[in-house]
Amino acid sequence: MEVIPDIKRQLQTNNTLILHAPPGAGKSTLLPLALLQESWLGGKKILMLEPRRLAASSIAHRMAAILGEKAGDQVGYRIRFDQKISSKTKIEVITEGILARMIHGDNALEDVGLVIFDEFHERSIHADLGLALCREIQNILRQDLRILVMSATLDSEQLTELLQAPQIESKGKEFPVAIRYAGATLLPSLPEMMVQVIRKALAEENGDILAFLPGQGEIKKTAEILEKNFPELAIYGLFGQIPYSKQQAALLPHPKGKRKIVLATSIAETSLTIEGVKIVVDSGFTRTAQFDPKTGLNRLKTLPITQDAANQRTGRAGRLGPGICYRLWTQATQEKLMPFRIPEILEADLTFLALELAKWGIQNYQDLFWLTPPPEGAWAQAWQTLEHLGTIKDGKITPHGEKIHSFPCHPRIAHMLLISKEMGEDALATDLAALLEEKDPLPSPTGTDINLRIEALRRFRRYPYKNKGFDIIEKIARQYRKILGIEAEDTSVDPFVSGLLLANAFPERIASSRPGNRAQFQMANGKIAGMDPKDDLAHEAWIAIAHLDAREKMGRIFMASPLDPKDLKSLVNVHQKIFWSDEENKLVAETQWKIGQITLQVKPLPHPDSSQVMDVLMSAVQKYGDRLLDFNEQVEQWQNRVLSLKKWNNGEIWPDVSTRILLQNPETWLSFYLNKVKTADDFRKIDLLEILQNSLPFDLQQQLPLLAPQYLELPSGSKIKLKYFSDGAPPVLAARLQELFGWDSTPAVNKGKNPILIHLLSPGFKPVQVTQDLKNFWNQTYHEVKKELKRRYPKHSWPENPWAAQAVKGVRK
Repeated sequence: MEVIPDIKRQLQTNNTLILHAPPGAGKSTLLPLALLQESWLGGKKILMLEPRRLAASSIAHRMAAILGEKAGDQVGYRIRFDQKISSKTKIEVITEGILARMIHGDNALEDVGLVIFDEFHERSIHADLGLALCREIQNILRQDLRILVMSATLDSEQLTELLQAPQIESKGKEFPVAIRYAGATLLPSLPEMMVQVIRKALAEENGDILAFLPGQGEIKKTAEILEKNFPELAIYGLFGQIPYSKQQAALLPHPKGKRKIVLATSIAETSLTIEGVKIVVDSGFTRTAQFDPKTGLNRLKTLPITQDAANQRTGRAGRLGPGICYRLWTQATQEKLMPFRIPEILEADLTFLALELAKWGIQNYQDLFWLTPPPEGAWAQAWQTLEHLGTIKDGKITPHGEKIHSFPCHPRIAHMLLISKEMGEDALATDLAALLEEKDPLPSPTGTDINLRIEALRRFRRYPYKNKGFDIIEKIARQYRKILGIEAEDTSVDPFVSGLLLANAFPERIASSRPGNRAQFQMANGKIAGMDPKDDLAHEAWIAIAHLDAREKMGRIFMASPLDPKDLKSLVNVHQKIFWSDEENKLVAETQWKIGQITLQVKPLPHPDSSQVMDVLMSAVQKYGDRLLDFNEQVEQWQNRVLSLKKWNNGEIWPDVSTRILLQNPETWLSFYLNKVKTADDFRKIDLLEILQNSLPFDLQQQLPLLAPQYLELPSGSKIKLKYFSDGAPPVLAARLQELFGWDSTPAVNKGKNPILIHLLSPGFKPVQVTQDLKNFWNQTYHEVKKELKRRYPKHSWPENPWAAQAVKGVRK
């Protein structure tokens, strides 16, 4: 690498550095070796993080070969359930999840001088956590700890700004790669389209081919078609679960010189150099698990890749010389792709992350430096899961949580393993744990019963045969048996014990059959999931679900086990629940026996706690009070009278009695009257007007009819209601004009400060005039009105001098 001297110089004076280098530049192999003798390293180790196990072991072997050594001498690696290190090891290549555990063992990383985050653009949750913890170590314990963040495709400007660190860019050995767009591809026909483009590439170009596909299913279908049509070629699959020997066969040239086609998932995007590849065929898809905090489940989604991933894949063709990349999409689609991939921390299950921080004594994730902070919803879900598993209490990790953290697996699996020891079923639990963590070893038509897999695994153990799926699963089960200090069991399996173990790991996935809906189950988290009605478990009343996919309407169950409901007694919660049922319009008080949201039994609660009842009624009033309570016209007018006085007098002494405010605080005026309320009808029977009147202080009760009277007595002797308004508009008096003869001025309320608005009506109660100046009406408008109305109402009084005439209620006598 041409920039190695610059990197050495920058790390001499800076404890954090960003390196942007293209594929094949040597950043993963040559650079760590070149830094081994730096003075600032002080003889300490270099840790290099890789996002994948295959890359970690391959890079360690390659660096060891450069030194003429074996992996485990100066260069070693640690991956889950496998490591090659010794006292001589100075460079450790580790998968990203191991770093946090190393920090828990040595919270200052005393024997480490440099931590390298390779392929950081993949933004795995483990890398983000590792960087956050290393920055914490730098800030608090060791300013001399160096951090080097490396990537080929990185949002460098954003990272430089967030880390406040210098950046170095390497040109590397970039060979030109020609790009050809093969046109849009539909996902269902992807294997067939991939074969067509590979056929074209074989005819047009020389060299081996690396083809990117979203998952193992597409790889297998594509391989089957290729093997039928091109028997002379060497076809390899490359994904995380294949054995090491097959991984190496895919990476190295064919021993007999055959032309090679490697069908790979996104595992081949970075770090791995596949000898002989000059052609890349990119499907444009990737498969990723996205966590949904609303359901607590992962959804496996096949998505278009991002531009940085497309560039990364294209670069595979230019590692060793000029190459070509065929893209199974259009150039217009390329321009619409997202520029960078979404950080995993935004889409992942955060349970393990929450446990790591709890182990550190950190309850609030905001206490750490994050490039991308965890989403609040997913964080809350993770914290709740840990509480349900008994790993944290009152925000602190429990002794049970400490034990769970010591296991190299998801907290749910660790919890199941610990519970199994108490049950005496730890051998079964190790088999279950291994099956849960790996891909289903049996074909999908086998059915959903996980016990069929356990029995097949035990047959494989007794009579080993060639099966890479069971080989990997048995390797993991063996590691768990080693941790627990037990031997394998090959006895028959009690399916109900398997179900109980699963129920302890995934209590929210305990599921009961839905009456009248065969093969559909309601889970304890309230969601619905289903299976094929012909499945052996479809008739079970209770199951524990191991694997499922949460979908929009109904999840699909992939693996489960039957449950004996008698075994669930320890998981049953008894609740005394008091609530207002909006559907039934009544107060409900009952005892509920539930597992999560699955209701097992309900009985009425004969003597509910009165304070809880009052709290529920108060909540019902706050939520539904505008229709539960009788806010009739009389009540509304009383409210408007008080609100008008509040408005007219600058709110000095009169309270806000608007419906919104009253319903916000019902306990201040209503609670005393609710002792016998149980139904909506009881609410309607409450004399709301009397209650509201009594809620005013006594002096205001006395002033209200004086300042804002309900009625005005007219010159005719009639008492007419005034209509008040909540916004303090003038009160309205609507009366026939014959009843107002003798009034020479407009009446006013509020000690004469606020004139009323008079709606003058004809004898037939039709509006004639609206005025606040009665004197002017008599002088000016009355005579015009008189001419019009006298002809229509001749029997009524129409005097020449209205202010001196006698007011009358009806016709003249």
